[in-house]
Order: sequence, then structure tokens, then C-alpha cells
Amino acid sequence: MNSQLIIPLIIYLIGVFAVAFFTRRHYRQGSFLSEYFVGSRSMGGFVLAMTLAATYASASSFIGGPGAAYKMGLGWVLLAMIQLPATWLTLGVLGKKFAIEARKHNALTLNDILYARFKSRSVVILASLSLLLAFFGTMVVQFVGGARLLQTVTGLPYEQGLMLFACTVGLYTTIGGFRAVVLTDTIQGIMMLIGTVLLLVGVVHAGGSIGELVSDLHKIDPALVTPYGPDHFLGQPFMLSFWVLVCFGVIGLPHAAVRCMSYKDSPSLHKAMVISTIMMALLMFGTHMAGALGRAIVPDIASPDQIMPTLMITVLPPVVAGIFLAGPMAAIMSTIDSQLIQASATLLKDLYINYINPKVVEEEQADRKLNRLSLWVTSIFALLVFCAATNPPDMIVWLNLIALGGLQAVFLWPLILGLYWKRACAAGALSSMVIGLAAYIGLMWFKPDLGGVHPIVPTLALGLITFIAVSVFKPCRDKSPALQS
Repeated sequence: MNSQLIIPLIIYLIGVFAVAFFTRRHYRQGSFLSEYFVGSRSMGGFVLAMTLAATYASASSFIGGPGAAYKMGLGWVLLAMIQLPATWLTLGVLGKKFAIEARKHNALTLNDILYARFKSRSVVILASLSLLLAFFGTMVVQFVGGARLLQTVTGLPYEQGLMLFACTVGLYTTIGGFRAVVLTDTIQGIMMLIGTVLLLVGVVHAGGSIGELVSDLHKIDPALVTPYGPDHFLGQPFMLSFWVLVCFGVIGLPHAAVRCMSYKDSPSLHKAMVISTIMMALLMFGTHMAGALGRAIVPDIASPDQIMPTLMITVLPPVVAGIFLAGPMAAIMSTIDSQLIQASATLLKDLYINYINPKVVEEEQADRKLNRLSLWVTSIFALLVFCAATNPPDMIVWLNLIALGGLQAVFLWPLILGLYWKRACAAGALSSMVIGLAAYIGLMWFKPDLGGVHPIVPTLALGLITFIAVSVFKPCRDKSPALQS
């Protein structure tokens, strides 16, 4: 084990824990629930931009995506750039209206917003269960990505790397809550950017030039330098539907949407839209380009998901490689801590407080009891994910995309139509969620020939039609107005 590789990572992890302990002092200054789950709605523009971009960039972006680019070539780099406006769309569509409604209804979670709009327990319970199931899948992906990274770089057995990673993320998220998550996301975003630039420069330097690397890719397989990849896998229908999955549909991801209720003012929102979009462009291009060009340097590798850590120790000096190691670790940790805090919010706030023991908030020393409950909820959920990650899949990018599609099928239309359409009602929202989720699971399970179109496209189309049809032909008895800005 090379100490020059490990020391920068240890310093980084110590910094993460320091931030978590520092943020605990805020619990004494206000409501525990508001502080723990939305950071008392105090994020500035730069922090909002970094936490949103860092949350979106995950093990799929730093491990799975570059692994796919290694396998598919430069066409996958083009495909990855479809994600560029994802954060801009999320903040632009939800942003201001979402934050206003969250403050008006004192909403701390996404499901609080859904209940304020539709007044339906069925909608909230289905949304909560779907969120927990999908987050379980995506968090397994992050745990696997972190463990594989440590395994490849440090030589630790997979199980030990998994244990180290799980304990680190679980502890600092549990200790610090939402404020710790967004502040560490800011640090992690900076580390991702530095690591991405260092690795891409190292790959180009090792290969001589971009032209030489592309020529080497052409020698391996001419399809690697075409927009469509081997066997024309990346056809136009797939590219267009992939945009729906990884860009437009991101509006419906709970761990991204909750950021839209946590910033402090409109200038912060506008600043975040610009910074986060630039951040996304640099991260997506840099990581996926390194993965694609890396095939010319390391043509044979056991698993495509190992290309980034393998390139790191191949083309970078040990100290620089150690700095880069914090980049993908930051990407993975920034996503899983956001999902872990949202899963905790769903279990504690949306289910336990709302439906099991609503009087707990009125008890003496309620904040202390809720603090203790949050520790148990977060720790147990992280432990379950850890157990599932002990048997990892071969390519984590596909599991991540399946889970993301499921979240979009459930949340996208209730969020957008609930905010902007006055006639949207609970029956329409619930029908859309059930039909959308069932359709997505069915299409992913049976894999019918859709002519290259990803199942998320017909799923969202069917969900939209269902929502509109039910809301029009079976209007709500209690016609609650659309959320007003």
C-alpha cells in the first residue's frame, strides 16, 4: 500500500468529519427537524450550486459512466454531455416556486410538498415507499463504487474497502445532518473538479496527444471513434431517450429537488444556476473523456468500472494520484450522503412523525428525542445498504439508471403538474404514480423491442396521459388550487 496515495485521502476524510462536528452547533440554535433536514434554509448561491452538482455527480459519473465510455468509445462522451443542463433545468423549473411553497407550508421534505398540494395520504405513502426502494438501489451503487475504488487503489480486499467507506459516510451524515452534507458537498465538488482536470491532463500526457490517443482507439476498434459506438449501440432514439432519463427527468429526483427548498434568496438561486451548469459541463466531459481515451492506454481490463482508478495509478505520480483519489470518493460520498439524509427524512418525518407518532413533536425535549431517532434511522438504513453491497453487480451504471428511472416515474409529474396545473388532483397524481411505476418495472423486466428507445420515455408519456385523463374526467371533490407563487 503506497502511503503517498493514502495520505491525501486520510486528510480529506478528517476534513469531512471536522465539518460534520462543526455543524452540530447549529442544532442548539433552532428546530432540530428544520436544521437536520434542510439546514434552516440558509444556502447561498455557490454552496447551492456545488451541492446540487456534487449530488448529481455520483459513482455512475466517476466510475460507471467512464467505464461505459471505455467500452463504447467517444460516442458515450457525446451521450454524457446530454446531462449538461440537468441542474439548470432542476433549479429553473422547481426553484423559486418550490422554495416559496416550502416556506409557506413549512415543508421539510418533498413529500410535505406533495401532501400540501394533494392532501392525500396515499400519495405520500406511495411516494415514501418508492423513494426508499429506489434510494436503496442507488445507494448500493455508491457503496460498491466506493469499495471498488479503494480496492483498486489501495489493494484492500473489497469487503474491507466497503466497510471503511460505509462507516465514513454513515458516521458523518448521521453526525452532521443536512448542513454537514451541503458543506461537505462544496468541498467534494472542488475535489471532483481538481481530480477530473488532473486525470484528463495525465491521460493526454501519457498518450502523447489527443490525436495519438484517438488513432490508437481507431486501431483497437474503428467504432470507438464514431458517434454510435460498437454495433451501433448508441443510435439516435437511444440518445434522445437517454436525455429524458439523465437530464429532463432529473427534475423529479427527490435528493436534487429538496435543494430547491433550502436556499436563502433569489440571487442565490440565479447564481447557482450558472455555476452548477459550468460545473456539470467540466465534470461530465472530463470524466467520460478520460474513460474513453483510457482504453488506448489500458486496452485490457477485467471490469470497465475499474478504468478510472486504474488510470489514476497508471498515469499520475503517487502524490497527485492521491489527490485525484479524493475526487471520485467525493463524487460517491456527496451522492450517498444526500440520499441517506433523504431516506432518513422519509422514514422519520414522512412516515413516523406524520402517521405513527405525530405527538412526538409536542413532547418535552422533543428535539433530543428526534435527534436520537434520526441517529438510529440513518444508521440502520446505511447498515442494510452495506449488507446488500457485499454482493455487487458487474457494471454499476445500469443499476443506477434503473433506480433513477423508477424515481422519475413516480415523482416527475406530481411535482411539475402539482406546481403548475390548477386542475391536478390527488386521484390523477396517484394514478400516474402507480401506472408509471408499474409500466417502468414491466418494461425493464420484459425488455420489449422499443426500437432503441429507453423505457423511461414510454413510461413518462403513459404517466403524463394518465395524470391528465384522471384529473380531467374525475376531478377532485375538494378542488385545491395549484400551488401559487
